[in-house]
Amino acid sequence: MKLRFLTPLILLCAAISINARAQTSRPDKLYSMSGVGFSFPMGETSDYFKPKFSTTLGVNLGLGDGGLFLYPKVSLHAFTFNQITPDPGFAYTIQKGRSTTYLLNVALGYRKIVNKWAFYGFAGAGGGFILTPQAGVNAATMQVNMDNKSNALGIAEGGGGIEYNLGGANLFIEASYMYGFKKIQDRTFNTVPISIGIKPNLSKLLSKL
Repeated sequence: MKLRFLTPLILLCAAISINARAQTSRPDKLYSMSGVGFSFPMGETSDYFKPKFSTTLGVNLGLGDGGLFLYPKVSLHAFTFNQITPDPGFAYTIQKGRSTTYLLNVALGYRKIVNKWAFYGFAGAGGGFILTPQAGVNAATMQVNMDNKSNALGIAEGGGGIEYNLGGANLFIEASYMYGFKKIQDRTFNTVPISIGIKPNLSKLLSKL
């Protein structure tokens, strides 16, 4: 499931890479993005999720000659899962389990470059899956059978960040607010991801090919 979900992003990256070869007038035409950090559950979400170390992967594609850019991003957030009510067909709740998200958000953003610094904001929507663990207990055999439940949902996400130019790449820190349009554990899913990472400038690399 992971590979099937990431395939559209891989194809999108290939397509925009071809496009960037022909259009490299902007210094920030094409960046790849890789970040690490934590996603902090907000409101009711903190009743069943606690933050764990998370990762994000994405691409920034400049649109036109101004500061607009397209921002597809995959959020691979991780949470500690403390289940409140058991799923249908299960008698036990999971405590201190691990939950993972596979969420794709496609946003439109604007970047303002000031010397070596850049400031940007973005807003968009998407969707994907949040996996939550399940445990079936067989008292006769003294066995616990672990499984994952796939919770499909749509999301909206908006946020912003700061970048510092290192030459061929930018160091960045980014914060956003993510809202889910489907409830988990009968509670709304919303969280604040904060990540820090690197954005290699692929425009410069492609211009040398």
